[in-house]
Amino acid sequence: MKVTAYLVRHGQTYMNLYNKVQGWIDSPLTKKGLEDADNAGERLKDINFDAAFSSDSGRAIQTAHHILQANNNNINIISYQFPELREQFHGYFEGENLEQMWQFVGEQVKTTSEAGVLKNFGLEKARDLIAKADLYNNAEDNKTFWKRVDRGIDRIRKNTKDGDKILIVSHGMTIRSIVDRYNPALDIGEPAKNGSITKLIITDKDIKVEYFNNLGKV
Repeated sequence: MKVTAYLVRHGQTYMNLYNKVQGWIDSPLTKKGLEDADNAGERLKDINFDAAFSSDSGRAIQTAHHILQANNNNINIISYQFPELREQFHGYFEGENLEQMWQFVGEQVKTTSEAGVLKNFGLEKARDLIAKADLYNNAEDNKTFWKRVDRGIDRIRKNTKDGDKILIVSHGMTIRSIVDRYNPALDIGEPAKNGSITKLIITDKDIKVEYFNNLGKV
């Protein structure tokens, strides 16, 4: 089986605008966020999608809706919302100032900025550091995160067939984590931008990342 997937990060939200930690917590799209979604829809309008998938977070559903509204084939597209496609869960830190979270988390390794932690320890170790720092022990560690996301990708496989073209709307760190795992050369140390498109080829056993964080033509 080979499925072509266009993986889009949701449009900008108010939590993004205010530099807040946003994993499972949700907030609506800003005016710019709606434009992000509409711009992605314009770039994808000629793709003959067979199905559309998003996380069950409102910002992802809203973005997917705007993208599909612009699509020439939208009347024939079946949509799914899977909780497995959510952003990573930050537990106690949800809704807090992003810089303050990294200062708190980074104290464990004496590197108190997001860029420093990710550069020195990588995405997967950073998830474990967030989980370890969570006072309530609710944040996802790396193993828990990937168990969930892998389950979501398997659900996509079960709901598609060979040759399908699909839309997936998910989240910044989830998208970057997929790229980092399956084509680390494309991870240049930046999160996926709001409304950006990442192209995947999903097979029975693997994922190929063709490009990441594209804001231009597809």
